[in-house]
Amino acid sequence: MWIIIVSPLFFIFLLIWQNPAFGGKMKGERQRRIEKSLNWNNGRFQNPVHTVVQTDDMPFVKLMKEFFFAKGDRMPDERIPVLPINIDSYSKKPESARITWLGHSCLLIEIDGITILTDPVFSERVSPFSFMGTKTFPFSHRFQFDELPHVDLILISHDHYDHLDYQTMLKLKDTNVTFITALGVGSHLEHWGISPDRIVELDWWKYFGVNDNLKITATPARHFSGRGLYNRFSTLWASWVIQGENENLFFGADSGYFSGFKQIGDKFGAFDLVMLECGQYSRYWPFIHMAPEETYQAAIDLQAKAVFPIHWAKYKLSIHPWKEPIERILNAGKNGEIKITTPRIGELFFLNKSLPSIRWWDEL
Repeated sequence: MWIIIVSPLFFIFLLIWQNPAFGGKMKGERQRRIEKSLNWNNGRFQNPVHTVVQTDDMPFVKLMKEFFFAKGDRMPDERIPVLPINIDSYSKKPESARITWLGHSCLLIEIDGITILTDPVFSERVSPFSFMGTKTFPFSHRFQFDELPHVDLILISHDHYDHLDYQTMLKLKDTNVTFITALGVGSHLEHWGISPDRIVELDWWKYFGVNDNLKITATPARHFSGRGLYNRFSTLWASWVIQGENENLFFGADSGYFSGFKQIGDKFGAFDLVMLECGQYSRYWPFIHMAPEETYQAAIDLQAKAVFPIHWAKYKLSIHPWKEPIERILNAGKNGEIKITTPRIGELFFLNKSLPSIRWWDEL
């Protein structure tokens, strides 16, 4: 009888223990460098302000029931129309930075002749397993790395599954692309076969000079990290300042609202465009993700000329209606203090031209 009980448990243990998608472990010189960080304390990375991942009153069973079984408009009923990548449109040198949203936090950013791909996730699920976990919304087309224009840099904000994808990294390990990420995240990349000489890991306020004109700086964010049950806060999470010769961009990745946005704005602003999360929020985790109104306020704090809401319209990672984030931020910005751009997924746009503002989700 004990064999019948133990065998399935042993199989589950092996499935988890041997799964490379969980990533690597901190050790050696990398761990020593981590321990020298001012953001490392008591065996873990710390947020810039006191932060709890979830509230004490979160009704776990009720929340899971609503997440998995609630009806309504949590997901689109029809396929989201995606504009295909036109490689020819990238062949000419642009007059300004140009950006393409590939969904969630994945963006193609070309600035000063360098093409940056942020948080690329091209798998069907955001999970350590290919057969279970949150699936992407229905898209008319799912992008893959090999259909993109030449990419020079991969910018990875932190190690959560909807930002760092094992299967996508396997496709990139034999390229010559450089990876820029936060402290500790390189352990996962090396574990998956990416050469350490192609990995740049930065602490907050440290920068990497790409060339004479382009500099990328890791800046604070209010979030957390971890790919397993026992490694939360073992790697750093970050937002990113992308400073070109004539243009200044901010990629916020994941963050709850905090005073750090104003600090970053005072130090690096004004920004021509800020790309900020706007989705997957909940009153049960209000400190690690922003409500849409907070996203708009963060853009103000950053001294932004325009804000691009991302982190919505691809996954159901919370319990809000899928269109709610964009509607709420548009309502918050109805006074027009800061331009809100709403490109279609796959749409290429230029910073020196009129920014897209079509309400494409109304078509669904």
